Amino acid sequence: MAIFGVPFLVTDAFGHGLGGDQAEPLTFGDMKVTVRTELTPSDITVGSIDDINMKIRFFDTITDETLDKVTYRIEVWQSGELLARNLFYDLDGVLNVKINPKTGCAESELWRCTIYGGSEHVTAPGALYVQGEGRPTITGPLFVKGGLYNIRVDIEGATSPKTVLATLLSYDTFVSIAQEQNFLIKTANAEEIPVVVKTYYDEVDNFKFDQTDNSISFNMPFDWSPEYVDLVQVVHEEVRVPKSFTPYAEGKQFKGYVNGVEIDQRALLNDPYSYEDTNIIHFLVTKTELQKINEKLGQDNFVNKQMDLKLVPLSEVSKSSTEFYLVDTTNYEQVPTTVNISWDGNYGAGDEIPFEVTFFDENRDLIKDIRYAISFIDENNQEVERFSGDDAQMPGIVSIEGIDVQKIFVPSQGQYRIDILVYGTGLDYNQKYAGIGSGIIEIGPSLPKTTTSTTQVQPPAAIPSWIKNNAGWWAEGSIDDSSFIQGIQFLIKEGIMKIPPTTQGAGTGTNEIPSWIKNNAGWWAEGSIDDSSFVQGIQFLIKEGIMKIQS
Repeated sequence: MAIFGVPFLVTDAFGHGLGGDQAEPLTFGDMKVTVRTELTPSDITVGSIDDINMKIRFFDTITDETLDKVTYRIEVWQSGELLARNLFYDLDGVLNVKINPKTGCAESELWRCTIYGGSEHVTAPGALYVQGEGRPTITGPLFVKGGLYNIRVDIEGATSPKTVLATLLSYDTFVSIAQEQNFLIKTANAEEIPVVVKTYYDEVDNFKFDQTDNSISFNMPFDWSPEYVDLVQVVHEEVRVPKSFTPYAEGKQFKGYVNGVEIDQRALLNDPYSYEDTNIIHFLVTKTELQKINEKLGQDNFVNKQMDLKLVPLSEVSKSSTEFYLVDTTNYEQVPTTVNISWDGNYGAGDEIPFEVTFFDENRDLIKDIRYAISFIDENNQEVERFSGDDAQMPGIVSIEGIDVQKIFVPSQGQYRIDILVYGTGLDYNQKYAGIGSGIIEIGPSLPKTTTSTTQVQPPAAIPSWIKNNAGWWAEGSIDDSSFIQGIQFLIKEGIMKIPPTTQGAGTGTNEIPSWIKNNAGWWAEGSIDDSSFVQGIQFLIKEGIMKIQS
């Protein structure tokens, strides 16, 4: 394990997880200061918890020292709506506030229903303070809906209750609150399967199940403007499906799409461990992935106010795996962390292999919000590849759910070593599960891979090449939507253009065509995407009832 150095960690990273966030630091004298917001418990589902602790710490990121005698102005927002705003004071700079979620607010402005508890501090007028072990309280319509909450923190005074900062220090932190929505899908034999969507971003709508490919799709509000996307660290959605439903059985793999764009395999994680009878498929769409989607779809997507998500089950894979425990870096004694490395056995020499890395605690539960590095070593003890995050000062890949996928190019057959270094968990790099360990794997030849669903093999798309001219003219605006749709309808009806069987939606045929379909048409005309990708857009129009095909 000499391949890894173990650095001294100074917590100046920023970016939010499930229930915690740390803002970018600002200059204050000769310090770089920031605030960290944490909720306890970290994974909160609406309606399940009545007492939530919100901890806000103001500290110097260079020394990790907390500043004392701090006056905080705290605001809580969701979807542009103010829910709470008040001053608070804390002697040691670590503010703990008890949040009591309360539904039933009849006011048009929700903040008017919010009530605050505590005493005004004598030297910080208007700021609430509770002496001893008690906490000031906020009771109101906070965390009563799932989604992303903006906790805005202004530092109005620090190091002395009477010191008012010449320049206000303002920070934006974000935390996610989960909400579960229940749905039923009906299979081809009329069986009803319960599905739960757990959303950490916003309420989902238009839940659909497509029997032709067993896919699940839904959408939710989302601001695709580049300015907003730059603020979003991750969009997290969970789809929970019984393992007894064959297309979603344990061992299945999946593809995910956002606004019609296939997302990176690392953004889609399958968790068969947390529940004995249920698979959890996570969409973990990072800021980088969101930016790539915006780049691919272009400026038309910037004004889009919706995110469309789609989950498609693929065939079962034959997995190979290795497992090992970690030891600490001081005495090399075992720590309560077990690492499992698994991969599709059809991958081999010459492939970029997606290795699934899973972290378990002493109870065989997943370790959430873990920060780690991975190194791939050949038989000659030469490092083939290493992943340790993007910040040299704050190393570590963040695995929010305790499952991660890293793609590693394997140049040749043979025996390899995978080294894992866990730095800690959470924003404060808790050391309970920190340690190092190694596993040995054997990589053989590359074998054919199955990429289509075993439940239904779709026939290839047959499209005459001259249709590309029409698609190109439509993308350029030379022909209008109606003319393009009429042309495609005629070609499908006459059998000139063939597409896979598609369930026709009940729409009126007058709905607006999404901009990404027109972009696809232009890219297809230029040869940038293949026939199947273009056909997916046509299938979408039929499924949504935008295009009607007469038999």
